[in-house]
Amino acid sequence: MTKDLPSPARPLKIGTRGSPLALAQAHETRDRLARAFDLPPEAFEVCVIQTTGDRVQDRPLKEIGGKGLFTREIEHAMLTGQIDIAVHSMKDMPVLQPEGLVLDCYLPREDVRDAFVSKDFKRLADVPEGATMGTSSLRRRAQILVRRPDLKVVEFRGNVQTRLRKLTEGVADATFLAMAGLNRLGRPEIAQSALDPEEMLPAVAQGAIGIERREDDTATATMLEAIHDHPTAQRLAAERAFLAALDGSCETPIAGLAELDGGTLRLRGEILRPDGSESLSDDRSAPIEDGAELGRAMAVDLLSQVGDGFFDFREA
Repeated sequence: MTKDLPSPARPLKIGTRGSPLALAQAHETRDRLARAFDLPPEAFEVCVIQTTGDRVQDRPLKEIGGKGLFTREIEHAMLTGQIDIAVHSMKDMPVLQPEGLVLDCYLPREDVRDAFVSKDFKRLADVPEGATMGTSSLRRRAQILVRRPDLKVVEFRGNVQTRLRKLTEGVADATFLAMAGLNRLGRPEIAQSALDPEEMLPAVAQGAIGIERREDDTATATMLEAIHDHPTAQRLAAERAFLAALDGSCETPIAGLAELDGGTLRLRGEILRPDGSESLSDDRSAPIEDGAELGRAMAVDLLSQVGDGFFDFREA
């Protein structure tokens, strides 16, 4: 293995988006690999790759193609040998990878909860009738409207810093971010409060970082095994099977969370109409090794309870 390790002369190239949060995740990956193999930081090169989702900020994701918008250019760079691995927020990842790439390494999962962020209010319940909530997530939009149909929800895209600026400018009275992202940025105080999953179920794979590689790169595969977190993989196997069976994307409001207790996996799932007029949920447990099958079965059962067009988006 030693001869295959990266070095300052031949660094391992880590592909990432360029936001402060994406860079923090890439640096966490670099630092974990450096510690695992006693390598200097110079043995790694963080390569910023701008994606379509980062370039096009003036339209909702559902209008320009969904989750692949945050991965396509990075995956192309890996397939063409420009980078060796890619670091992703797993909630942005499509359930299928391009041929020749695999996603089988996860870092320990962070806080899965959604963070309520506002200049003026502590909790969603404190927001007055008719106020404006900002979000780019169809899941959060639908969940907000299920709970508070009196609120107005507006499109609110951008990285953490951009969204905080929009709040200051009065574009919205409040928004939601991921606690995991705030923690990784060292800014947990930005959250006025965090919503327990019992109150608002998070996005599938929220809080998890995945590392993608070329399928035939055995040396890199061996390296990544040293930092792979098996409990996170077990949880995501159930959540992403649930998402895949629902054909989930940025265009479908879906929430899901798997948790481990001894040898048992508990999975909670929720599907919603985009306008927040209806939601269906389920809560099941199974042995950990049956997590993926549990996710698929839950999805099939929820879909059997809704008619065609459940996920169709209709403007109010």
